[in-house]
Amino acid sequence: MTDQQTRMFEDKGASLFDALLPIAFLIIGLFLSVRFFGEDSSYGPNQIILLFSGCLALIVGLKNGQRWSDMETGVYGGMTVVFAPSFILLAVGIMIATWIAGGVVPTMIYFGLRLLSPDIFYAAACLVCAIVSLSIGSSWTTAASVGVAMIGTAAGLGLSPAICAGAIISGAYFGDKMSPLSDTTNLAPAVAGVDLFAHIRHMTWTSIPALAIALLLFTILGLLAEPSTDRNDLETMMAVLDANFTIAWYILLPLVLLFILAWKKVPAMPAILIAALTGILFAWIFQTPAAGADASASTGSRLQVIWTLMFAGYEAGTGDAVLDDLLSGGGAANMLNTIWLMLCAIFFGGAMEQTGLLVKLIREIMKWATTSATIIASAVFTCIGANIITADQYMAIVIPGRMYKVAFRHHNMAPVNLSRVIEDAGTVTSPLVPWNTCGAYMAASLGVPAMVYLPFCFFNLLMPLISILYGVIHFKILPLDEHLPAE
Repeated sequence: MTDQQTRMFEDKGASLFDALLPIAFLIIGLFLSVRFFGEDSSYGPNQIILLFSGCLALIVGLKNGQRWSDMETGVYGGMTVVFAPSFILLAVGIMIATWIAGGVVPTMIYFGLRLLSPDIFYAAACLVCAIVSLSIGSSWTTAASVGVAMIGTAAGLGLSPAICAGAIISGAYFGDKMSPLSDTTNLAPAVAGVDLFAHIRHMTWTSIPALAIALLLFTILGLLAEPSTDRNDLETMMAVLDANFTIAWYILLPLVLLFILAWKKVPAMPAILIAALTGILFAWIFQTPAAGADASASTGSRLQVIWTLMFAGYEAGTGDAVLDDLLSGGGAANMLNTIWLMLCAIFFGGAMEQTGLLVKLIREIMKWATTSATIIASAVFTCIGANIITADQYMAIVIPGRMYKVAFRHHNMAPVNLSRVIEDAGTVTSPLVPWNTCGAYMAASLGVPAMVYLPFCFFNLLMPLISILYGVIHFKILPLDEHLPAE
């Protein structure tokens, strides 16, 4: 454990009232934010509440004898975790815009409208995203590529974008948590001290049933859905796409390239920017009218148009109102609000950590955990709480993994049980929190607010419940003598 992690777990004299005060202020503020601003609450109101809640936590720290300069240094130092997601978001904004201009997204929507039936669309979206994410080990890359096209296809079919987003996230996070290529799948067993593949095998007992139930629910929703678009409208939309973009199999090569880069473990930001550059190339070669310039325009004019859409986003002009709405978006500038939300959320989480309030809350939760079932339930709620308070998926894995390691051993539970729990509750609940880096990313990439898609993320909602249920009935809870953890 590093010195920073050791200091994180120190008792800094905070009382339970101290720890609950900023949390209560945040909950009340977020309730009022949603009450007054509705779906627009993440476009400024939530950021203000998170900022003031963080300041309140620092004031509590001052009251407990901590120095402002020390807390400030710790909080700002911890905010470096938001830098990588922020630049990835900017890259995703650029990629989405260039992929629309390059015809990649329109081509995926075109083939989706032609091949997928509304009856099976939600289940198919979930399954496709699960396979893609399992293959490349990244829920973020899956959502920013296949997910964006699925959202567009759902709207074209007259289906619910919210349910579609739930299906995308459900599938993407199943693949993410089960793939040996995923960073979280490697982090969880490393924190708990177990073998990677033993960890993955143990997760199948909770993940496969959750995915199966999710697919069943998405199938039922698909069968019950009443698409608002009939077949003639679909044919018209496909004709408009074909008239405005070059639609062909080779237009999907940037998508293939992105998957190869992800599979080769190229870091996310360069991989996404390389994919964006291929989108620019395709826009230049194949999609000149769609990119906003005719073939007779000068090289400088065409370059200016493409340069503009990279920071301002793509503005579709197909003449079809539905398609123009679907195909207008992306651009780095349109991701800045999401980055603002993540900065304020990480500031609040850092303040709770530096003042010892987060550790106080976790220790109070652990007090009532006296059996293996309550230990598991406690760990689940701690992971969810860490996702809410720290706004960072990795912290929701590391903090509970460190704090519950001894407790699991004390109750004769193998560390592989802990690694499974922190994935079941830490990894998969992160996109359900609007201000978490994962929730903010998914909302920005898919264009659906987190609170709108949350009820339909069936896989993500089921995972913590199944994990707790297994603890209560003591199903597939391995004892220490059946598993020798790596030390």
